[in-house]
Amino acid sequence: MTGPAELLRDFVNTYDVEQDADELASPAELSVWLRERGLVGEDDRAVDEDLALAAHLREGLRHALLRNHDGGPYAVPPDLDAALAALPVRVTLDGGTPALTPLTDGVGGGLARIAAMIAATHADGTWPRLKVCAESTCQWAFIDSSKNRSRSWCSMRVCGNRTKTRAYRARRHAEGTPSPS
Repeated sequence: MTGPAELLRDFVNTYDVEQDADELASPAELSVWLRERGLVGEDDRAVDEDLALAAHLREGLRHALLRNHDGGPYAVPPDLDAALAALPVRVTLDGGTPALTPLTDGVGGGLARIAAMIAATHADGTWPRLKVCAESTCQWAFIDSSKNRSRSWCSMRVCGNRTKTRAYRARRHAEGTPSPS
């Protein structure tokens, strides 16, 4: 089974910013995605309202993970706050271990289980390691496995190189030095 951090990362990555491609482009696709991860039952079907809520949750999470780069003061992004308010959960003590449990079944319950993973990642210490690529054209979610938690890009080879090349060219241009071709 996928851990909480991986589930949140995978959920955010259902929308590829760079390619403008959405894995959850329809209620049916949302249902399948949730079902494949064991978050809803076989008979649960999403509707348009569920899809809109999933998109708000996903994009709110993307903005929250982008804030994990700087470690500064934290404010909940409005999309995420609204989505979380629509996904009621309660604290349970299953076997003496606190957990957040959805107050509803179906697709709403599946989305609430995703929201509950936020608390689970805080509890297991992986929340600060969940980040979104700092390259504005990418914004792919990743888990920062670096020792000092300083990774900024999903891939140094691709996005890191793009950013550093752009900065180099801007410095060269500011100095009046032509950039090599």
